[in-house]
Amino acid sequence: MGSAASTVSTPVSFSPDLVDALADHALAPETPPERQAELDAHIRARIQTELHHLRAEEQAVRDQIHAALEKENLDREHAMAGDPDAVKAAPALLADLEQVRVKVDRFHARRDLAEYPALREHIEAVVACYKNNPAAPLDCWQQVDKFKASVAEMEQQHIKSLQ
Repeated sequence: MGSAASTVSTPVSFSPDLVDALADHALAPETPPERQAELDAHIRARIQTELHHLRAEEQAVRDQIHAALEKENLDREHAMAGDPDAVKAAPALLADLEQVRVKVDRFHARRDLAEYPALREHIEAVVACYKNNPAAPLDCWQQVDKFKASVAEMEQQHIKSLQ
């Protein structure tokens, strides 16, 4: 009575349309384009949020570094001055800077050769000679000697003025 199961072997075949539809479905993304666009927008928003957060942290770290360096510089200035109250304030430093600027301007004014017309003439003579004799600059030896003599004379006058 039928203790043995009867098996019927029937070949199974699928239509080519069904096989193509299943293959297309396997190759196609599982998420529909609308859902993928939502996911992409959500991911972009989270990336932007994280980027904003990281930039804020970076700025905080920079501020801490700046404050630490400023404190270190002030401590170094205090140590160099010996007396913590001896460190100059910004207006005092600007005044010192202005004094240095005035001294530099005075130096440049002294360097001007308006006070020494003979020296200026000798310089111009040497320059003119070199321009007129580009192929034979050794022909300018007389102008160069006069210039050297003027410089030596000016140096002597300066040394006498210092004494």
